[in-house]
Amino acid sequence: MMDERTLEAAEILFELAYTEDVGDGDITTNNLIPPETSKTAVLVAKEDGVVAGLQVAEMGFRKLDENIEWKVFLPDGSKVKKGDTIVEFKGSYRALLTGERTALNFLQRLSGIATFSNLCATEVADYDVEILDTRKTLPGYRHLDKYAVRMGGASNHRFALYDMVMIKDNHIQVAGGIKQAVDAIRYKIPKSIKIEVETTTMEQVQEAIDADVDIIMLDNMDLKMMKEAVELINKRAKVEASGNMTLKRIKEVAATGVNYISIGALTHSVKALDISQRIVD
Repeated sequence: MMDERTLEAAEILFELAYTEDVGDGDITTNNLIPPETSKTAVLVAKEDGVVAGLQVAEMGFRKLDENIEWKVFLPDGSKVKKGDTIVEFKGSYRALLTGERTALNFLQRLSGIATFSNLCATEVADYDVEILDTRKTLPGYRHLDKYAVRMGGASNHRFALYDMVMIKDNHIQVAGGIKQAVDAIRYKIPKSIKIEVETTTMEQVQEAIDADVDIIMLDNMDLKMMKEAVELINKRAKVEASGNMTLKRIKEVAATGVNYISIGALTHSVKALDISQRIVD
């Protein structure tokens, strides 16, 4: 189930999507289907994956028929096989046809994120490492995108700019070095907020260690350098690997001993999961 903030974000996005797609009404359906006609439909997986976004999909139909009967067989986070029935629902035939595209647009996108997140998490399951998302989300969709990541079995990095310090190359340049940047920030923020520093060289890794930060990011390092960095850090900080992370590469990255692997492609390059709606009577 979605938490309250995610559900609130979903409701706002749904209203925008509904207005965009339905507007003043479905002129095709409303001129072909009598208002009293009811039907039963199913949402069916057309490929293997992981489901996410059913609550938003339900909004798509309940907006048009508040009395719709909605029976979920495979809830969010479930693995599905091609041909599996995810949900069965019955209600106004007009609602089933008019709400279909908006509902599927949400469900397919979020299920696509959950599916790829699950592939990545499964790929490194034998290692003590977490797969993290990034802030590379569709604008406005961050709550939903990050929810889908969790449904796939991966984890969320910082939500936004305000909940964690991330000192990157431009910050370091402006401050005059890692130590200077960390010192300038540390006493201005609550102790509960973690500080992470992006590094690209072994010299920067040592600077970050000396600055006693919480997390050291190894940005776009090759495997040899990553392993050397992990050994140098020696558990004095958590270690995150980032940059050019692909499904093919992450097992080798996990083997270097990093704690986290962040993958922007979890959310910025979504391949929608193919799900279709079928009328069954």
